[in-house]
Amino acid sequence: MEQKELNIKQAIAAFKANLATQGRASATILAYSKDIEQLADFVAKSDILNLHEVTKDSIDAFKAHLAEKDYTTKSISRKINSIKSFFSYVQSQGLISENPSTGVSHPKYDIKPPRLLNKIEYRALRDACKEDLRMAAIVEILLQTGMRISELANLKIADVDSRSNQITIRAYESHPERIIPINQPAKESLERYLAIRPKSANTNIFITKTGNSFLIRNIRSNLDRYFHLAGIENAKVNDLRHTFIAQQLTSGSPLVYISKLVGHKRLSTTEKYLEFISEKPAKDKPRMIDL
Repeated sequence: MEQKELNIKQAIAAFKANLATQGRASATILAYSKDIEQLADFVAKSDILNLHEVTKDSIDAFKAHLAEKDYTTKSISRKINSIKSFFSYVQSQGLISENPSTGVSHPKYDIKPPRLLNKIEYRALRDACKEDLRMAAIVEILLQTGMRISELANLKIADVDSRSNQITIRAYESHPERIIPINQPAKESLERYLAIRPKSANTNIFITKTGNSFLIRNIRSNLDRYFHLAGIENAKVNDLRHTFIAQQLTSGSPLVYISKLVGHKRLSTTEKYLEFISEKPAKDKPRMIDL
């Protein structure tokens, strides 16, 4: 196909297919494609439909348009990153001779520190949901293991080994399988829920009263409700994971160990938390603390 005939939308489809072959997460592929499609729709208003017609000025105009529409600098930076990845790919495939995104700069923005719950807050959260055994177990597991909400929603009964006190997080998308410890508070909370869990053929641990899977969006909305009842402001479900990571680093658990435990792909992701903990980490030693 000649360069002048290569429609931007066709190139986007090829880019998405390439991301899929690399095992990238579906959420990542969706986010990248939406960002690039937004650029394609913007330049189309200037009758730019083909790949080789996109210039640095086109992308800079798009960036300015996003700022005018009150997109946050962080959101704009993410979109620029998607665009750069896209044009790097099409250039590597020989579809364009020059990369128009090379000179495009990211907007500067301050990295907002993660929201960490203090002892009063996470104890208040426990107290708020203690009569709801399902949500009490969810809070305890998230707080004591640092797993992602998607991982919790997909947990199977067979994934929990109560004899060895371990949970298997199955491989999914670009995340490899890992095994994490479950401490006594989380184990006991889970056992209390399983004792009253509705009978169902569904192998997921957390289900609804009718036996259907407890969906991520519903887990999230339920947690938001209990945050409100506990009087905890500006907190989200991921803040339980943030709190776990920060507490374990403060206790002196090795950085590499915590990084593997929570499934970070890069050690630098875990390392960033060191900037936000108020207490100096104890001497490195592989131990876990109960929150």
